[in-house]
Amino acid sequence: MSQGPVTAADVAGKTAGIPDSERAPDSGRIRARFDALREQGRSGLVAFTMAGDPDFETAAEILTGLPEAGADLLEIGMPFSDPIADGPAIQEAGLRALEAGMTLRKTLDLVARFREGDTQTPVVLMGYFNPIYSFGVDAFLSEAKRVGVDGLIVVDLPPEEDQELCIPALRAGVNFVRLATPTTDDQRLPAVLANSSGFVYYVAVAGVTGTQAADNAAAAEAVGRLRRHTDLPVAVGFGITEPEQAAGIAANADAAVVGSALVRSIAAGLDDQGKATRACVTGVHDLVGRLARGIREGAR
Repeated sequence: MSQGPVTAADVAGKTAGIPDSERAPDSGRIRARFDALREQGRSGLVAFTMAGDPDFETAAEILTGLPEAGADLLEIGMPFSDPIADGPAIQEAGLRALEAGMTLRKTLDLVARFREGDTQTPVVLMGYFNPIYSFGVDAFLSEAKRVGVDGLIVVDLPPEEDQELCIPALRAGVNFVRLATPTTDDQRLPAVLANSSGFVYYVAVAGVTGTQAADNAAAAEAVGRLRRHTDLPVAVGFGITEPEQAAGIAANADAAVVGSALVRSIAAGLDDQGKATRACVTGVHDLVGRLARGIREGAR
């Protein structure tokens, strides 16, 4: 039986959590953004795009315009050749980026470009461990911190592997955002939450991204359960494509995460040769604007 709300630090103290004394200060941008959203009385929109999709310059222009369009946090995919948790739309986006020459080094350069004009919007990199391992964990974390990355989501590293990246990230001052899923039960949650920071990302559907619609009632129940175990903000993603869906999810969560719908919008703007057109940029910005309005109007 639950004994009432506990903080993430409480959970960490009962499991393998890294002591606060060993964590370097993070940028504070994620915490500040969720604090601001609470003051505004609304939930946020986390917008996912793939780094380098469909090419570096177009991706940079898309990122630059996302906050003005209505995105509160940015989630940037790190292209990888074997993305086991991604659905077809995001897999195709990653392949487009790789074919255009995108690398992890260039992904960090993309963040640096974004930070030239925006020092406030939180940026979280999402992907897989292999490219980071190949880059070198320490070198990657140093560069990520330098260019302005606020957090990481690495989908193929469970809590049992925290020493590989999660704990080094926390010691470097980079948040490590953990995924919880419909199959994450109360016995598993303490391990999942022990070293989580920034926010918790609840995956609203079982399976890969972009293949099923999120169920608002089930997501609301899951968010309530998570909040009994942690004081971290809870963002809900997977299966959100329309403003009405985003508003429904955001009514209970601290943020709604939209990814597949945005990368499909970028793909729809490609020409017959698969090259970027203005529609790649305007289409995704327009969609983010509609999603953001749905969330904000739902908060009234």
